[in-house]
Amino acid sequence: GCDSAHAELLQAAQALQAPVVHALRGKECIEPNNPYDVGLTGLLGMPAGYHALMDADAILMLGTDFPYRQFFPENARVVQVDTRPLHLGRRTRVEVGLHGTVAETVQQLLPLLKARPDDAHLKEAQERHRADEKGLAELATGDAGAATLHPQYVARLLDELSDDDTIFTCDVGTPTIWAARYLHMNGRRRLLGSFVHGSMAGALSQAIGAALAYPGRQVVALCGDGGFAMLMSELLTLRQLKVPVKVIIFNNSAYGFVELEMKAAGTLEYGTELDNPDFGQLAQAAGVQGYHVSDPAHLESVLRQALAHDGPVVVDAVVNRQELSMPPHIEAAQAKGFSLYALKALMDGRGGELVDLAKTNLLR
Repeated sequence: GCDSAHAELLQAAQALQAPVVHALRGKECIEPNNPYDVGLTGLLGMPAGYHALMDADAILMLGTDFPYRQFFPENARVVQVDTRPLHLGRRTRVEVGLHGTVAETVQQLLPLLKARPDDAHLKEAQERHRADEKGLAELATGDAGAATLHPQYVARLLDELSDDDTIFTCDVGTPTIWAARYLHMNGRRRLLGSFVHGSMAGALSQAIGAALAYPGRQVVALCGDGGFAMLMSELLTLRQLKVPVKVIIFNNSAYGFVELEMKAAGTLEYGTELDNPDFGQLAQAAGVQGYHVSDPAHLESVLRQALAHDGPVVVDAVVNRQELSMPPHIEAAQAKGFSLYALKALMDGRGGELVDLAKTNLLR
């Protein structure tokens, strides 16, 4: 909705001295060169975006159909702009609904806005955002000799090593979480995924299409091991077409996001474990350059080689299965569910999982 309306967005934020919070699909057009942006809200979001929205007394919704009602404040006054009139007021109570494009509508609104001298809410949100970024950086590390990688470290290095105009694609599930939190958009990069329907196994197919549409441009697919295995035939398409897509597999030997949902619901994981092959060797057998990496000490070197290769590449990055991606706000039901899961795990003789969970997420 805010595509091609970046200048108008900044003018409105400046006049209102308001933080800008974005949904996932708005990341690539809202995040670049935006001092008012304080990150994502929603299930993939961070505390800065969550609190900026929940603490607001007025909200200007621009071209968004953000569906998660639990992330809207109850008593804020809302103005919504959308080209689709049926979407006005669909997700939360709207006081003023405006039918039109974001750019044209905000241009009409700007002369009517009274400049706000009070920037306390903005400053607080910006300070939280800096703390979020610092916290994310602290999680995106690796110790030489470790048996597995932190997925945050993989995503952070991809962000740092990839080109300024890279097209990223990501599978649904945990690859989307790490892409949303660690890939920085600059106005030239793109981030593509199944962000509306949540269809599984789309990253490699989308990456192949992007590489064919934009030859000479770096294309990186962030794949889950489950997603890659689901459409593994696309590996042969990659070889057949010889498009230089860089495939990074976040291999945690599980349907990781499903396991997170089961834990939050108080359920022991069942039917989520994956007995994976060495995807690097599998790629080599198919005639595609392949790598397998699990030691953080080797990760940067492997990624540099992969990104520099002039053909298609598959990197099998073995990441920690017990990595948690915490939402910006934990509801009581989720805490209760996780406690119930921990109790069931102990009673089922799976205390080792809880130890691994603590080592991965708390003892760092």
